[in-house]
Amino acid sequence: MGQRDGEVLQSRLNNLWHQFNRRLERHFPEQRLFLRSDETTRFVILPPLTQLIAWTGSAAFVAWAIIATAVLMMDSISSGNVREQTAREQRLYEERLQTLATERDARAAEAAAAQERFNLALAQISDMQSELLSSEERRRELEVGIDVIQSTLRRTMSERDEARGSVEAMLAEARGDAPSPNAPAIATGTDMSGTVDVLTAALEATAEERDRAMEDARQARSETEDLIYEARLREERNDQIFTQLEDAVTVSLEPLDKMFSAAGMSTDNILNTVRRGYSGQGGPLMPLILSTKGEEPSADMERANRILNELDRMNLYRIAAEKLPFDIPVRPGTFRYTSGFGTRWGRLHAGTDMAGPVGTPIHATADGVVIHADWQSGYGRLVKIQHEFGIETRYAHMSRIAVKKGQRVSRGERIGDMGNSGRSTGPHLHYEVRVGGKAVNPMTYIKAGRDVF
Repeated sequence: MGQRDGEVLQSRLNNLWHQFNRRLERHFPEQRLFLRSDETTRFVILPPLTQLIAWTGSAAFVAWAIIATAVLMMDSISSGNVREQTAREQRLYEERLQTLATERDARAAEAAAAQERFNLALAQISDMQSELLSSEERRRELEVGIDVIQSTLRRTMSERDEARGSVEAMLAEARGDAPSPNAPAIATGTDMSGTVDVLTAALEATAEERDRAMEDARQARSETEDLIYEARLREERNDQIFTQLEDAVTVSLEPLDKMFSAAGMSTDNILNTVRRGYSGQGGPLMPLILSTKGEEPSADMERANRILNELDRMNLYRIAAEKLPFDIPVRPGTFRYTSGFGTRWGRLHAGTDMAGPVGTPIHATADGVVIHADWQSGYGRLVKIQHEFGIETRYAHMSRIAVKKGQRVSRGERIGDMGNSGRSTGPHLHYEVRVGGKAVNPMTYIKAGRDVF
């Protein structure tokens, strides 16, 4: 029974196979491939199934070739787009750098103008202080003159009253009236005419002195009114000068405040530190000290002292800016940024890379002392400069070092040339800023300094 079932199954499979071959023969009829040689001729029979397999394989190969070509074309197009995008970004970056350079030049011009206004303000304050002192002296002279005039008037009026009393007593004596007990003794007889002449002369002299005293008093009042008018004009002019000075100081201090704030530094700590190092007294920025005879300082004096304090603050800012790395180590237009601060290939890139030709000048970004000027592994030729407030700058991969250890350098001073020493893939400057030994982003200081320098 089992054998018959197997034969039936085998028969059905054969039938199915023959039906499949007949259907294949409609599309793939049997082919014969003849192979001739010099002696014999042979042929190979290609059944429908073999043709189907060959056709399927060829179709699969063609499809694979089409897909691979499309992928390659897409990769080529994509890489072209990436290159174009990179080129556009580079152009935009260069345009941005040009714009920043233009803004920096504008800020430098504003800083120069602010410095000019600062110098003008100092000159105006000096003139104003001289005018205040002169006005104080004139006021004192006027007070003394008025006191003298008043004293002369009182003395003249007293003498006039005495002379008038003497004349009345003399006239009463001439009429035969009894002299008053307080009246002075009067001569009689022939001395009467002489006494009258003396008294008349005394009265005329007293009248002349009175007229002169009244004229002096009138002139004193006129001069007083002129001084009051001049003082009023001076107050208005001083108010205008003070207003201009206050505006100029505000405009000049605002970018400095922003610069130090953008660098993440406390302005109070910076000013206190600089002030401790520059504690000498004297000069045009000293507060005004005038004698007020125990009175409160005038409003102008307090206003002038406030302006002087702000100018002193601006001067301290200027000193601090020279000691902090707000400058750029390579002059604009001679380099391009190639790598910034941050993690790169799993490691911290502790500075900013600026690529340029070998020999490009490198400058100190702030006043300081050179603490290293030699070869160091990885950095190549390296210069380290120690600045105020615990800040250190590093300049690596140099081709030439132009300073020595222990040398004091100023902001903008040339310390060497750009090179390719140490672990470097091309000529560039690796620039670092470290605060308390910890690396920070140098662009924070460079961008902050663009608003002022």
